[in-house]
Amino acid sequence: MARDLPPPAGPDDDSPRGDPWNAVGYIVAGVVLYGLLGWALDEWLGTTFLVAIGILVGAGFGIYMTYARFNKADQ
Repeated sequence: MARDLPPPAGPDDDSPRGDPWNAVGYIVAGVVLYGLLGWALDEWLGTTFLVAIGILVGAGFGIYMTYARFNKADQ
């Protein structure tokens, strides 16, 4: 007996390709992880600027991971 499956989504399909909360999670996790790493290095080295650099780098990595996750080609 054959099952009726929905047709595969075409390139004109307007449905979302992923959960938007995943994008938020990547960015927040990057900011928190690298912010904490920058804070720890600030405490260890006695500086005051590495936490800001860690937050910016974490946001950049989070945005990159979001881009890489949601823009990969369908295989």
